[in-house]
Amino acid sequence: MNSNSTSQASPNQSLANDQRPTTDLMIQTLEWTDRGVRFIDQTKLPTEETYVNCTTYQEVADVIRNMVVRGAPAIGVAAAMGIALGVKNSKTESVGQLKNEFDEICDLIGKTRPTAVNLFWAIRRMQQKFESLRVRSVAQIKQALVEEAQRMHVEDIAINQEMGRNGAALMPASGGVLTHCNAGALATAGYGTALGVIRAAVEQGKKIHVYADETRPFLQGSRLTAWELVKDGIPTTIISDNMSGAIMRQGKIGAVIVGADRIAANGDVANKIGTYTVAVLAKEHGIPFYVAAPISTVDLETPDGSKIPIEQRNPTEVTHIAGRAITPVGVQVENPAFDVTPAKLVTAIVTERGIARAPYEQSLAALVRGVEPLGDH
Repeated sequence: MNSNSTSQASPNQSLANDQRPTTDLMIQTLEWTDRGVRFIDQTKLPTEETYVNCTTYQEVADVIRNMVVRGAPAIGVAAAMGIALGVKNSKTESVGQLKNEFDEICDLIGKTRPTAVNLFWAIRRMQQKFESLRVRSVAQIKQALVEEAQRMHVEDIAINQEMGRNGAALMPASGGVLTHCNAGALATAGYGTALGVIRAAVEQGKKIHVYADETRPFLQGSRLTAWELVKDGIPTTIISDNMSGAIMRQGKIGAVIVGADRIAANGDVANKIGTYTVAVLAKEHGIPFYVAAPISTVDLETPDGSKIPIEQRNPTEVTHIAGRAITPVGVQVENPAFDVTPAKLVTAIVTERGIARAPYEQSLAALVRGVEPLGDH
């Protein structure tokens, strides 16, 4: 795995022209190249814009685990590309042996991060693709899996753009919108989920001023969301995580919109730690709280938020900033990466297939089946 700051080959080289993204992307979060899978290193932003090139699936797993790439949709696409890379690099000439190697690759990728359901959705999709190809040659299987990963990259961008169009109507015509963590282009293959809704609203002429909280301890809001929005020219104010209630009380926030890493069948939402706090404050102040996520984030097999596994991360993310200790040695630390916001605090869930509202057991199931709920478009 190597780092660099130079551009490389365009993604999706083997796809037809009409399958490629329809817009030039501001940010290439990740891309498939002839030399491997290339990621922007999100641990170095905003002060350093560098790229990591992975030449093995083990390196892709490390990139996911260490949050060089993060955000549920981006993790899903990264997983697919990691699997495709591992298969492409296989030296076997036997389909049976390739299947054994494929299973090992999927197993390693699946152990990287437990909460984001998009990871497991992507693995299942690649597994289903492999099964459909068992009668093909090794070379044909390799090519088809590479193309499937590239297709997922293209689809994610289109999904985010459609989600943005669906959710833009929910945003106020002007004023402040609060977001937590980073649910933008950096968290996806491009455009973003929550930030995609904001981008679409701005493209429609709405005068939105974004309030991005820092999102301790990894600072995705102050490092990543702000970086994206400044590049887009969207007015943005950074606040610390403990300021959101005061800012709401001052009447500066007209809506809250966040992304999600897993949405349970009943509408409970797992998202970056601190989201639950923001949702409670929004409810207290009568502010709508929206969630934007692709259908692949909806997990109908998980009945409610209590069944969502919550990743516990290294305590040093809390005890240190930029390598410097900010707490005394020997103190105990809690560092859950996510929390669960109960469905009763969620005003609506925006997807590429439409907008779900309570009762979520019905509306989310309808969207997963491809039936748009009544009342929202």
